[in-house]
Order: sequence, then structure tokens, then C-alpha cells
Amino acid sequence: MSKSFNLFLQGQSSFSSAQLSRLKAKLKKNLSSKISLTANDYFLINSEKALDADKLKEVLHAEETLKDCSFYIGARLGTISPWSSKAGDILKNIGFDQLRIEKFVGFNLVGFEIDDFQLEAIFDPMTQSIFQKPPIEFFDSSLSSKDQRVIDFCNNGIDALKTANSELGLALSNDEIEYLDIFYSNEKRDPTESELMMFAQANSEHCRHKVFNAEWTIDGKKEELSLFDMIKHTYKSNSEGVLSAYKDNAAVMTGRKANWFIPSNMNQKYSFVEDDIHTMMKVETHNHPTAISPYPGAATGSGGEIRDEAATGRGGTPKAGLTGFSVSHLRIPDDIQPWETTIGKPSRIASALDIMTEGPIGGAAFNNEFGRPNILGYFRTFEASKDQSQNNSWGYHKPIMIVGGMGNISDS
Repeated sequence: MSKSFNLFLQGQSSFSSAQLSRLKAKLKKNLSSKISLTANDYFLINSEKALDADKLKEVLHAEETLKDCSFYIGARLGTISPWSSKAGDILKNIGFDQLRIEKFVGFNLVGFEIDDFQLEAIFDPMTQSIFQKPPIEFFDSSLSSKDQRVIDFCNNGIDALKTANSELGLALSNDEIEYLDIFYSNEKRDPTESELMMFAQANSEHCRHKVFNAEWTIDGKKEELSLFDMIKHTYKSNSEGVLSAYKDNAAVMTGRKANWFIPSNMNQKYSFVEDDIHTMMKVETHNHPTAISPYPGAATGSGGEIRDEAATGRGGTPKAGLTGFSVSHLRIPDDIQPWETTIGKPSRIASALDIMTEGPIGGAAFNNEFGRPNILGYFRTFEASKDQSQNNSWGYHKPIMIVGGMGNISDS
């Protein structure tokens, strides 16, 4: 077995003084003003060959002298954070091959015990794990294909699927479970949990193709068009100026002759190159991840839309982005308005105020890190009771989070 090298470095403060003040404000209901809270970045680097510690410390602005921490927060075991992916690419480009890196935040608390600390103010259980000691063995805990759980369908039939649906949180409908029962009965084999997870994800909020393309019947009459056909009908009725729609990562409409200012493949010198330059555009939603984890949910929504523009045709150039949010009443503490009545919200999702405090920053941050300005957006709140009893209401507890953008693509 090949030897693996680990390096654990302490970086700079994780938060600005203003961010630390806001974090303390979230805790003020349960904690006295005498508490001390500090947080530093920590970096775990793993490699199959000896590491150049001095160079890594220089790049990461880090050191090996470690402070005592009450606990650490980082990516969930078995996952890779977006930060890790970006940092790994950067390190690879400056000569660090076969290296894995992950960032953690080490919190040092003085004046109170961890049991009294409101972890929900700084911890997202959907995407993060808590470590009571330096997470040196984090990469050793990653899941491998050999860890795949097999669902005992052949012995327990549809009950095994129902149990897996509940334990894995797949949210499969009865029709979907019956479909899987028929499929695996015909296959005469057990499914893995990954297969069931992927089947469940095919019904994500912006990828319901198996529903959109399905046949449907109204008042006993079979409709001629599927839901997706109806969405496409406008394009089919009037497609003038549209070069591509519903068949690539983004839509493309006719542009005009213009000049790219690009480097030559021959000598890498910039010059103007005339070309037929078309306009591409894309809008989609990222509602559910934003509901449970506002900052990364909105950030990855923007990142996915940027990716889709860049992956259109043989490659496009993203230029400008947009984000939009519809949420329930904000109910700002100490400033709740008379009309902001509510029946409450599920505990598993973030509040409207948290979504609007963190989500727009997450969307803008990913745009800015990529180098694309986020120049457009909208924001609205709505929540209303359906009856006088206020037992039911309409609203956006699960928000609508829209990401979109436009760019250019070459005709050739």
C-alpha cells in the first residue's frame, strides 16, 4: 500500500470583524456579552508524494502552529466542497499534482460551553460535518464504490423499496415505487442505493422530464401534446431568429457580424477577429437547495447556469447574469409588519429572512468569482391566509430562486 502524506495548516481569520459581530448577534439571545468567539481557516492537504510545506504555506497564507479549537466545521464526510474543487485546480496549475485539499473553520469559544451554543447559526447539516478534533483523517473517510449499500429487493420485494425510500429520504411517489418494483422484478436483481438516488434525482425541480414528456388525460380525453410539447409550442409556432432551443444547454438566437478580441492560436497575441456572433441565454431555478442552504444553494445555481452557457455548442462565452427570489414574509426582528402573519414554517428549511440575507450574496459571489457581473434580478415577498382560521396559507416557504444569464457564441 502506497504511503499517503497529510499536512494540516492554520490559515487566517475566517471572518471579518463585521462578520464576527453579525455572528455574535445571532447568538445574543442565549449568550452573554462576555463571550469570546474567534474562527480561523484550517487546511488539510493530502498527497501520495512528499509535500512542499513551505510553498503551500506561502500560497495559502498559512502556518503549522495550531491554535486550540473547540470544534471544526467542514464539508460532510464523503463529499467534496466547491471550494476544494476550485483550490485543487489552482494548486494543480502551479505544480502540485495528485493532491487533495479541503478547508475547515476552527472555532474557539471562551466563556460558554458548546452545549449552549446555537450551532444552527453557523452550521448547515445538509452540507457540513462537525469535528471535535482536527479532522486529519477526513480523506480516509471518503466513500468508495465498495461501500455501496445493496437494497435487499429480491427477498423483500416492494417493502424493501419503501424502506429505502424512507431511510434515504428519496421522496419517491407510490407510482414511482411501483414502477421500480416492476423494473427490478423483471431484472431479477437488487438495486444499489446509488441507483435509487439517481432515479429520485431525475425528478428534481428543474429536470422533471419523465413527467413533462408523459402522456396525460383531461376529462377522459387524451391530450395531443405532452406538457413539454406545450412549452415548446411557442417556439414551433414562431421560431424566426432562433438558432437553437430545447436541444442544448442554453438557447441561441441570431446575432450579427462583430469582432471578437481574442488571442491568436499561433502566437497568443490579442487581435480583432470578425465573426458571426450570436446571443445565447439560459434561465432555470434552484429552489430546493436554496431553501435548505441559502448561500451555497444560490451560489451553485449560478455556477450551474454559467457552466451551461459555457458548454453550449462547442463552447460559449458567458457575459452577464441575473438572480431572482420569491420568499414568504421576512418578519424582520423588532420590525414585524401588521400584515406579516404566518402559520410557521417547516423546521428543515431556512427562514425567508435568512434566504434573503444569504442567498443573493451566494449568487453574486459565484458570479464575481467567475468574473461575470450579476446585473439583473428581482425580489418579492408573498404570504396570505386561505381562510380566516389561518390554518392554511399560500406563500413561498420553499422559495423560488431563479438564476440566468446571457452571453455570446461563435457561428463557427
